Amino acid sequence: MSTSKRERERARRRELRWTQRQAQAHARRRRTWTVAGAVAGLALVAGGTAIAFVANAPAKTFTLPPASDAQDREWTGELRTSAGDIAFTLDGQAAPQTVASFVSLARGGFFDDTDCHRLTTANIFVLQCGDPTGTGTGGPGYTFGPVENTPEDGFFPAGTIAMARALSTDSQGSQFFLVYEDSTLPTDTGGYTVFGKITSGLDVVRAVADAGTADGAVDGTPATPVTIEGVETQ
Repeated sequence: MSTSKRERERARRRELRWTQRQAQAHARRRRTWTVAGAVAGLALVAGGTAIAFVANAPAKTFTLPPASDAQDREWTGELRTSAGDIAFTLDGQAAPQTVASFVSLARGGFFDDTDCHRLTTANIFVLQCGDPTGTGTGGPGYTFGPVENTPEDGFFPAGTIAMARALSTDSQGSQFFLVYEDSTLPTDTGGYTVFGKITSGLDVVRAVADAGTADGAVDGTPATPVTIEGVETQ
């Protein structure tokens, strides 16, 4: 397939996914998601900001790799997105199990053609990605824990890459968030794994944030569609 045909096909798929997301948006906005997860499925954080997920299994089977696959080394990589490319490093020494999982999913194509489904623009400033369903409920078919490398003071500087999770500290899966402005997250629920940082392309995330959410709320689907077209790691 020629480059122009591939680009048209990607644009067609993005437009279709965007239409589907709008049909789901009302139902999603009725949920109050948080980084920490939920009591009976949901839990509230300061300001009602949302980052958590409930893991639904994908069609393809993925298994959690051993932490030793990523231990004691730094990884580099790039998120290729429809909004622009985002380069990053991953800290396999500080968060070996999380990095091993992320790298395995990336190399298995898990993140390809998935949408960043959530943007928060008050209290916590993040773009959340990694859900193959684009609904905030998807995962790789496994969860893991405990949380690794979480800041004791709950401070997550701009450029941080961290894991979303549900209430349990063993509920990490595939969803992650990109912090585009300094944010402070709750520390009384077990913390959130920091496993990487953005080295270039933070302006891409900030441009998405500047456009706000589709309905103008402080928490919802980004007004600018962001599709992860591929993830490279090395």
